[in-house]
Amino acid sequence: MIPVTGLAQTPPAPAAASPEGPTYADLATLSEASTLVVRAQIRRQTALKPERAPGLAPGFARLYIEADTLALIAGRSGVGSTLAYLVDVPLDAKGKVPKLKKREFLLFAKPVAGRPGEVQLAGPSAHLAYTPALEARLRPILTEFYAAEGPPPRITGISDALAVPGTLTGESETQIFLATDNRSPVSITVLRRPGQRVQWGVSWGEIIDSAARPPAPETLRWYRLACSLPAQLPSNANLARDPAERRLAAGDYAFVREALGSCERRITQG
Repeated sequence: MIPVTGLAQTPPAPAAASPEGPTYADLATLSEASTLVVRAQIRRQTALKPERAPGLAPGFARLYIEADTLALIAGRSGVGSTLAYLVDVPLDAKGKVPKLKKREFLLFAKPVAGRPGEVQLAGPSAHLAYTPALEARLRPILTEFYAAEGPPPRITGISDALAVPGTLTGESETQIFLATDNRSPVSITVLRRPGQRVQWGVSWGEIIDSAARPPAPETLRWYRLACSLPAQLPSNANLARDPAERRLAAGDYAFVREALGSCERRITQG
């Protein structure tokens, strides 16, 4: 067995994402859905007959894979020197099953209870061709997920929002309170002052910090917001009664959503 708690050491240097590869949101989604992230080399593949592969999509083959564990990149338990798992792979241009022997893959998986040496992939896209660049992009995500303080909470919705005009024309402050899966407080503050750029930030705790900053792109805090917040401020969450203040709150929320950017996905679903 290879016992590992948290992350393996000596991460490679970071690398940029390729246009065709998984996005940050894809990797974060797969990382959160799995309890093991393994680098493995295929030793043997066996194609299952169609009657033994229920739910198999047209143009795919279901393979029983036996692989050698090259590294346990992340996980809170051990993993054996060999692994077995099922994976659906697309047929090649000739309609043949691709040859995977000796190829390396990153597996996002969970152990199978009562079956030592077997794992279950965390999803249809949880079997990625290994490259050092992919591992380099993945490691910062895993570091945040496996940090001692834990990852930031999942955003489940918007509790309420309120825009309050200031004493000067063009001055205002909008507070947007978010609902989370563990009920920990998260709030967004948007400040407008005459002659100054709009400032906004996120407070991840009980104290609302007017000096809070936006989350850095491609971090778990950014991912939680960009991939979970609704496109528009729900009308029932807007506490203001005055039409102008309601428009201000909705506009400030739209400003935050635009500043966060889109949650691009290529291989996973939100």
